[in-house]
Amino acid sequence: MSSTELPPVPAANVLPKVAPVRVEEGERLRSVGLPGISLTVRSRPPAREGLPPALYVHGLGGSSQNWSALMALLDGVVDGEAVDLPGFGDSPPPDDGNYSLTGHARAVIRFLDASGRGPVHLFGNSLGGAVSTRVAALRPDLVRTLTLISPALPELRVQRTAVPTALLALPGVAPLFTRLTREWTAEQRVRGVMALCYGDPGRVTPEGFRNAVQEMERRLRLPYFWDAMARSARGLVDAYTLGGQHGLWRQAERVLAPTLLIYGGRDQLVGFRMARRAARSFRDSRLLTLPDAGHVAMMEYPGAVATAFRDLLAATEEPAAGAGDRAAADTADVVGAVGAEADGGASGAGAGG
Repeated sequence: MSSTELPPVPAANVLPKVAPVRVEEGERLRSVGLPGISLTVRSRPPAREGLPPALYVHGLGGSSQNWSALMALLDGVVDGEAVDLPGFGDSPPPDDGNYSLTGHARAVIRFLDASGRGPVHLFGNSLGGAVSTRVAALRPDLVRTLTLISPALPELRVQRTAVPTALLALPGVAPLFTRLTREWTAEQRVRGVMALCYGDPGRVTPEGFRNAVQEMERRLRLPYFWDAMARSARGLVDAYTLGGQHGLWRQAERVLAPTLLIYGGRDQLVGFRMARRAARSFRDSRLLTLPDAGHVAMMEYPGAVATAFRDLLAATEEPAAGAGDRAAADTADVVGAVGAEADGGASGAGAGG
């Protein structure tokens, strides 16, 4: 059995009953059966017919709920769907127990092929950013633009605050952590996650915190929760060690789609210093830096992220400029002024690394 495989999981009809997944006003959930996997997909009815399709991919420990705020802001711009990766959110584990980065990318590709919605505007955060990078490199026909928020791309010097998450990849650590934290309440766990993932946890509303606690309680009742976390972390670490054509930085260089890169100055999981390297690696890129944001800028500052995406969309739709002008624009560093946002940001539901 490979390091990213799981032992057999009980059949769905014998899994414990858990609370339903939260659905925001205007959202809907559906289950999509594909070869070897079943995916839960969150969507909003588009504001009008003919909008270009978009797909959102969450990070480690997250779910499609991480995109609710941004989806609402962009529902007049794109026809958006957010997927729960296998073993996360409301999606059950994959039949083959494969939680490798390639396994998650394969799930996204299978969904896009089956839906016939491609090419899409593809969004990815953290682990989802690495998955989306691989999808864009391997299947450029499926991706119109690529928006990466704190993408989990290999770092030589990992931040100390990211080490505990990386340690989940080691065999035996997840069961040990489960035993050591058995007495922790859902509230304590959520506060810890928010302290790690948000630049300012104080931005989370009381309602957002309550929703996040309810979601944590639901997830902890799932018998495969820690397996999915640990083996996905291991799959990401394994991907960091790959060289040659399969290396993530090499694949970033192969991405043809116009790319928006968003990094938070207070990110404790993905180094802010990686922003410049990413801007150099993606050939057609623009960079947005949010000095006060943490690891989940689409949850903390959805308005700033939405504005940057609209700017990307406007730039890529221009017939225009010469190659030199376009290259200069693509490498521009847009420093985010993120003081006040009408929506308040930071709903807090299910933040993940």
